[in-house]
Order: sequence, then C-alpha cells, then structure tokens
Amino acid sequence: MRLCFACLRSSLRRIMESPIISGPGSEMIKTRVITGFIAMVLVANGIAQEHPHGSGEKLGAVHFATSCNEGAQKEFDRAVALLHSFQFRRSIEGFNAALKSDATCGIAYWGIALSQWSNPFVPGTKDKGQLQEGRESAQRGIAAGAKTERERAYIAAVGKLYNSFESAPQRARLLAYRDAMAEVAAKYAEDHEAQIFYALALAASEDPADKTYAGRLKAGAILDKLFEEEPAHPGLAHYIIHTYDVPSLAERALPAARRYSEIAPDAPHAMHMPSHTFTRTGYWQESIASNVAAAAAARRENQIAEELHASDYEVYAYLQTAQDDAARRLLASLPEIASRFDPKVVIAGAGGPSAGYFALAAIPARYALERQEWKQAAQLTPQETPFPYTEAMTWFARGLGAARLKQAPAAQQSIVALRQIRERLSSASENYWAQQVQIQELEVEAWAALAEGRKQEALSQMKSGVELEEGTEKSAVTPGPLAPARELMGEMLLEINEPAQALTQFAATLEKEPGRFRALYGAAKAAQLSGNHEASQKYFRQLLQVCAQADKAARPEILEARRATSQN
Repeated sequence: MRLCFACLRSSLRRIMESPIISGPGSEMIKTRVITGFIAMVLVANGIAQEHPHGSGEKLGAVHFATSCNEGAQKEFDRAVALLHSFQFRRSIEGFNAALKSDATCGIAYWGIALSQWSNPFVPGTKDKGQLQEGRESAQRGIAAGAKTERERAYIAAVGKLYNSFESAPQRARLLAYRDAMAEVAAKYAEDHEAQIFYALALAASEDPADKTYAGRLKAGAILDKLFEEEPAHPGLAHYIIHTYDVPSLAERALPAARRYSEIAPDAPHAMHMPSHTFTRTGYWQESIASNVAAAAAARRENQIAEELHASDYEVYAYLQTAQDDAARRLLASLPEIASRFDPKVVIAGAGGPSAGYFALAAIPARYALERQEWKQAAQLTPQETPFPYTEAMTWFARGLGAARLKQAPAAQQSIVALRQIRERLSSASENYWAQQVQIQELEVEAWAALAEGRKQEALSQMKSGVELEEGTEKSAVTPGPLAPARELMGEMLLEINEPAQALTQFAATLEKEPGRFRALYGAAKAAQLSGNHEASQKYFRQLLQVCAQADKAARPEILEARRATSQN
C-alpha cells in the first residue's frame, strides 16, 4: 500500500506553521498528531489508483465521456474530478479551459453551472448573485447546442436548479433537479457519472425529518456498487461519506472514509471529509489528524472558509478527548485566520461564507460549554453576520452559561435574542435553521426555569427540545450540536437528583453521539449515584479510553474516573 505522502506533508506544514501548537508540551502534541495521521493512512483499505491531472496532481480517477475534442476532454475530466471533491473555483477554471480548447464543447457549461450551485449539503438559501450566474451558465449551455442528446439532457437537468429562482422555492428546484437526473440515469444506465450525480442529488435532497433514510439508502446502494468497480473515483468515496452521515448509517461509510484522502490528496476537502465519519463513530484521533491535514491544505489553496470548517471539527475532537491545550491554541489562532477570511468569496472550495462564520461562532462556544466554563460562556460576544443562526450559537452559549450561574436576567436576554433570530429565519423561509434555533431557545428556557426553581416547567421545556432535535438531523457544516439535547436533559436530571432517569438520557446520547466526553462522564456519574456499580465502571473506563491522549493537567472528571476505577 502507498502512504499518502502529500497528506503527511500537509499535516507537517500545518503543525509547524500554526500558532495552535507552541509552548510547553508542543513537541508531544506534534508527535501525537503525526502518529494519529499515519495511523489513519495505514488502516486505509485498498490501493487508490493514481490518476495525475496537470503537473503531478492527484485528484482520483474520473472519466466523463463527451463529444469534445481530445484536448478539451482531458481538461473536462480534470474539472469533473475537482467538482467531485467540491473544489468549485478550480473546477470552473477547468471547464473554462475545456471551452478554450474546444469552443463547441457545450457540456462544459453544465459543469460550470453545477459548480456554481456549490455545496449541495449546506442548508440555507443560495446567494442571489450565485443563482444568477448559475442560470446564465445553464442558458449558455443550451445556446451552445451540445452535440449529443445525452449532453443536452445533463444541461437541461442542471437548469432545473436555477429556473425561476426569484419565485420558485429552492427545495422545489432541488427536487426538480433530482427528478431530472433520475431520468438521465435511467436513460443512460451505462453512464456511471449519471448514476453518481443522481445519487448525489438523492442524498442532498432528502428531508432531514425523514428518519427512514429512504433517499440516503437508495443513493448508498448506487454508490456502494459503483465504488467496487471504480475504487479510485473521488466522487464515490466523497458522496458515500455524505450519504451515510447520520448516526445509524455512519459505520457503512468507514471504508470510503479511510480511502478518500488517499484517492484525492490534492483536494483540501478530501482531507477533511473522512472526519465526518470519524466524528460520527467516535474515532477522535483519526478526526484530529484528518482536519490537521485539511486545514493545512485549505490554507495553501487560500480556501479560508474551508480552513475554518476543518478547524471546528478539529476543536470538537480535541475537546472530546480532553486535549484542551490544543483546543485552546486553535481558539487563540482564530483572529489570525479570520483576518484572512473574505466572506465575499462565495465560490471557492466546499466551505462557503456561511461555513466560515459558523466556525468563528462555534469554536469559542464549544470551548466554553464542553468544559463547563459557565462564566466564560456567559461572557461571549455575539457577532452580527449575514447568517443569523451563527449569532444564535453565541446567544445559546451565553444563555446556558448564565442559567447555570443562576443569572436569570442574563439568561432571559439570551432567550429574547434567540426568539428574535428564530422569527427572522422563519420570515426568510430558512425553516431548517429556524428549527435549530428553536431547539436552542427551548434548552435555554429550560435551564433558566430550573435556575428559578420551576422544576416541572424546566423538564417540560427540555423534553420539547429533545423531541425537536430527535426529529431532525445536524447539518454537514457542524460536527455536532453545541450540546446535545438528551445530554442536557441528563444533566438536568442529575441536578434534581434523578440519576436513574439521567442514565437513560446519557445512554441514548451515546447511541447517537458515541464517545462524547460529557455523555460518558454523565453516564458514569448517573450510574454511580443510582447504585449501578457495573455500569458506572464501564462508562468511567470508556471515558479514560477516549481520553488516553488527554493533557497531563487532566480535567477533574478524568481524575474522578481514575480514582473510581483504581478502587476495583
């Protein structure tokens, strides 16, 4: 098997250049990260075929047959490989290069239009300027008169994403595109690219409330079969990870996750995407290594939103494993990264402006809440952005921190702010994000009620938050909620001396979010307080296993776990 030397070089560069790893203990942290990344590469399944594009590029093996001339075909295949790894700016450049080589290569406009749609897994309304450009590209494709019926079918399908975008809801247009790609895939059954893009449309258009995962399972069946036939195809590995990015399906994506960075090491998003699966399955060290490499690659390509996105996943994994020093250093690096972040760049890599703003808000909130630094959480400063749900994360952390400190007026201020943000999102038809903010609002209301002694009201509000969260799915933009609703319910039940019920909530959290620090500790403590010695020992040992790489100055919960397990 070939080691991913490009990945290792990116990892090393990230480690050596980043301000997050410096000072006492830095050499040990560097060693841990490099060791973890090497381990991730060593466990990869199979051998990825080399498919160089340009000057030694490694983007995976892709061939999309066209009627264009030989020079254009070469540029076109490279552009599709870039598109499959969500390198949108570079893929547009590639499709334009195909047009330069062959002005009659009308299918290239399909690629440009699809690239301009950008990441299909990001919930929220697309930028109007972006939509206008996409529609113009689709119209140019029609005007250019693609040479084959198949190529014309692709161009017509992508046009569905943009048709009447001023009045037609985005979801309706996405479903129309999905259905159009279904027709292309059915008519050209031997065309693997048609099957792949249809499966992508199926996965991206699934309703987050559909717990049957019918669309995901149908897409996965298509992708899994083709991946056996084309093991070096970047889109197959990539879309399998996205398709199975829900708790009950995540294990199915592990083979693809362990191979994607080998297939396309020159695409920053290919470095990051495995961490979606690693996060879902609790492989924290692998997630850290993946995102160290991804952030370095994104920085090299000047994809700053992608760098921030990878950093959010990286911090999340550090905090689950109690590597707080590393998390703190990354937190301290945010102003420098933010200084390079240009939110006007809509089309670049997989992460758009919303992903950058999301990470800038999420990382400080995570650092405070995961460590239960309530004063720090309550003092966070909301930053206004074009994406109100990013501000909501800061208000949520502030509100939860204030409630846990029993500062009722401050908690109420956060509740009012969250309600206003939710109403703004609802008015803008941003229904997914409105629901996410509603969950946060209910959780802060619950803890504020508990702080004021209204126990039954607190439990009722918290239960409503749990039910709402259970009925949706997290966005791909986040590794997980700032605080899972069931985990917060468990902590509330511990507060009111109901440890047996708390244990049920923590155990349910771990089914969905395996390896979470707070849920493992909560389960161990709840079992201990309810007299379930065996369960308490099990969860304390799991916590210590997850935190094998924890800082020497361990969190109090780790010290408690060590004491509890050493007595047996």
